[in-house]
Amino acid sequence: MKKTFNFLFALCLLFGWVAQALAQNNTKTMTPEMLLSMARVGGFSLSPNGKDVAYTVAFPSIEQNNSNSKLFVVSTDGKNRREVSTSLSGINSPVWINQGKLIAALAKASDGTYQLFTLSPDGKQVNQCSAVAGGITGFLFSPDEKSVIYTKDIKFGQTVADKYPDLPKATGRIITDLMYKHWDEWVTTVPHPFLAKLEKTPFVSGIDLLEGEPYEAPMKPHSDLTDFSFSPDGTKIAYACRKKVGLEYSISTNSDIYLYDVNTGKTTNLTEGMMGYDTHPTFSPDGKQLAWCSMERDGYESDLIRLFILNLSSPEKKTWLTEGFECNVESPTWSNDGKSIYFVSCVKALSDIYNIDITTRKIKKVTDGENDYIGFDLKGKNMVAARQSMLLPTDLYKVELTTGKAFPITAENAQLLSSLGDIRCEKRMMTTTNGEQMLVWVLYPANFNPSKQYPSILYCQGGPQNTISQFWSYRWNPRLMAEQGYVVILPNRHGVPSFGKAWNEQISKDYPGQNMKDYMTAADEMKKEPFIAKDKMGCVGASYGGFSVYWLAGNHDNRFACFIAHAGIFDMEAQYYETEEKWFANWDMGGAPWEKDNVVAQRTFANSPNKFVDKWNKPILIIHGEHDYRILASQGMMAFDAAKMRGVPAEMLIFPDECHWVLKPQNALLWQRTFFSWLDKWLK
Repeated sequence: MKKTFNFLFALCLLFGWVAQALAQNNTKTMTPEMLLSMARVGGFSLSPNGKDVAYTVAFPSIEQNNSNSKLFVVSTDGKNRREVSTSLSGINSPVWINQGKLIAALAKASDGTYQLFTLSPDGKQVNQCSAVAGGITGFLFSPDEKSVIYTKDIKFGQTVADKYPDLPKATGRIITDLMYKHWDEWVTTVPHPFLAKLEKTPFVSGIDLLEGEPYEAPMKPHSDLTDFSFSPDGTKIAYACRKKVGLEYSISTNSDIYLYDVNTGKTTNLTEGMMGYDTHPTFSPDGKQLAWCSMERDGYESDLIRLFILNLSSPEKKTWLTEGFECNVESPTWSNDGKSIYFVSCVKALSDIYNIDITTRKIKKVTDGENDYIGFDLKGKNMVAARQSMLLPTDLYKVELTTGKAFPITAENAQLLSSLGDIRCEKRMMTTTNGEQMLVWVLYPANFNPSKQYPSILYCQGGPQNTISQFWSYRWNPRLMAEQGYVVILPNRHGVPSFGKAWNEQISKDYPGQNMKDYMTAADEMKKEPFIAKDKMGCVGASYGGFSVYWLAGNHDNRFACFIAHAGIFDMEAQYYETEEKWFANWDMGGAPWEKDNVVAQRTFANSPNKFVDKWNKPILIIHGEHDYRILASQGMMAFDAAKMRGVPAEMLIFPDECHWVLKPQNALLWQRTFFSWLDKWLK
């Protein structure tokens, strides 16, 4: 009997080993092609009864070099997922209306412009609600759904053709003020909000809330209709706007919350004297109060985002609701009873949903886990949220408000993800040179074996004040890097939010300071591990991360074997003159190059990365887009030329048609292939 048992036991072990071996042989390594072909969950909306979610999914096509989005509906228990089949293309921004009987969304009309449509949840009934010349860019229904705010781009400034009609083929631009370019465009239009009645559809025009004003609302480049809010009775509209142009616009972040009276057309500034960014206004359910996000200081885009409320009967009295909470507040949303406000905040590199009681000001953390919640929709006591991590792309979850437990509703890439290996993400705490604790994420390759040695990548974050939380990116993707056999090191160095105000503000006016020492600490600490190949560590980053790469290339004491800088600042003095939003340069650099008595500014320019090119001694790859007007492509070209003249192995990938980001699928794939080809060449 014992022999039989031993035989069976051995047989089971053998089958287990075989199964494990087969499983490992069947696992795939994520490739850039896989990443860039993944389905991407977009906008979503919870039905009024809390039972269904309408959401969009974008399906990129590398071959066709574009992406198409489709609309789906799924029950909040994750069942009964179905596509809302229509002939509409490019559908996005779904919202339930008519008590859940219809879905409103943007989609391409027959003339190729984006317009507002409504459709039944089965897709059989489709109605075009707008036919606005040039199309619209967003919409927001009034509470009674009898009117809608829509946004569209209107002409800004005078063109050469306006001034000289006899020169219709002239391509020159006559520039008379600053902000002639912004992020990725020459500024020839600005977005304006319009109010249209829905008595007859399709409507073709509406009342311009900023009639005759040359300002933008929503504010470019990232704001949207979340900067607008209807009062519950529909008679008032609150919106955020920075009412400045030209030089004044370029040196200020001072936006305000305005109250527009639908009946009289009168506009009132509710936040006069509040000098930083004021955004995301939202009315309380009874319409008596208004909540919004506010920064304190003008010219500082990374100031603490605070939650404020005011009573509309006495708007001069404003309450800082989150005083003492040193983390940013995003997406404020009133509870159904108006007694509290839900919001998203990143605390110690994890983004969760929080709730604050407006009477006691007690803040309660609702969700938990090693992931990021990036948005939510609340209907009554029902909540659906979007969640992601470094290991998993965005999907939708039902969140129980009482327990904070989250239950998956969608799993758009489940089949692909289930075929991949066991990439592991670990949180480490490291002591910085000034004695503080730094959170560092470390990702390990699939089937990680601590007895082996691996090449590694130190990731330098951009921003500069952006936390490395549990993000998922389709360009800088830590999982993809780990999938290629690298240990990936992601330090939350000084100068990022979510670790308190002092930690966040260290970097201002001190780019090469403590934060650079933190990068070296992370590299040195990881090199103490026996599984890290000491001479096979690369250093990569974009934007401020690109600046970090350039600076470290001349100050790294042979810590790194190669570098990759995307859209990085190489020459700080040139950057001051070239960049478009001068408030950014003034705040971060401490002043202008011509201020010879400004010690802080002169220290900044004296420590520019280009000052240390004589110490460059390791291969460097430089990537830049020529439509990048935040950090011009000339920065990358200067760095490449300097490296080649110094005799340092260098390569440059330049995109004539990309901006600060790389958006076209085939360009994105070229980026990934070039990125890993360079790393593999010097680290493997």
